[in-house]
Amino acid sequence: MGRHNLQYPKDSTNTIKRYKVHGVYDLETVHSIVNTCPILHVSFNTPSQPFPVVLPMIGQLGSFDRPSADLRDPLELYLHGYVSSRMMNLAQATEEQGMPVCVAASHVDGLVLTLATFSHNYNYRSAVLFGYATTVKTDEEKLYAMELISNSVVTDRWRHTRQPPLASEMQSTNILKVRIESASAKISAGSTTDDKSDLENKELVASTWTGVLPVYQTIGEPIPGPYNTAKVPEHVSDFSKDTNDQRKQRSLEAAEGERRAT
Repeated sequence: MGRHNLQYPKDSTNTIKRYKVHGVYDLETVHSIVNTCPILHVSFNTPSQPFPVVLPMIGQLGSFDRPSADLRDPLELYLHGYVSSRMMNLAQATEEQGMPVCVAASHVDGLVLTLATFSHNYNYRSAVLFGYATTVKTDEEKLYAMELISNSVVTDRWRHTRQPPLASEMQSTNILKVRIESASAKISAGSTTDDKSDLENKELVASTWTGVLPVYQTIGEPIPGPYNTAKVPEHVSDFSKDTNDQRKQRSLEAAEGERRAT
């Protein structure tokens, strides 16, 4: 018997309103977009500023209480930060409920070039989380989050570095835990689409290149540091190859997919 695919309930906050057909609400899709995004943009309000603050941060979804939970399960978002930063101070001041935050993750998988610039498009995957952020209190959960985030940068990196962290490192590092209230994703994939009138213009079709330019980040060849004496370890080389292969394949699959009607 297959496992039920959990969804974030639609509400006034997370419901996709423009191009609803691109909206996705299942936990696995939303969580995978977030956990494969190297930079998350975290937005919050401050009492002293008229404008919202947006910070690029490193984070990862996980569950301290249920370490075996996977992307299909309810998870919390852990964000890495400095102990005395403005965001950490605000989160500590709102510990009872937590500080309201929005977290955005985005990937571009391709540039879609059509006959008319009006029809140009991106192949993309994006997700937004809405929740409340509090600071992690115990060293046990902080260490869990630090390992989780470190291994999201390079798989298995934590155990291949000096451990445990120094007391000074633990004191200067703070971790935010976001309790997710709602979330949604938006995905666009496929090849070109054009208006019928443009497609019937033989001169235009003959003179204009149309198609998809796949886009994906790649990890380059390792460059040793000035005091490095070790060979490139297997966990680094494997991570580079696997990540590059996965990103390229995802971009190509997006280009070859069927574009949903809007």
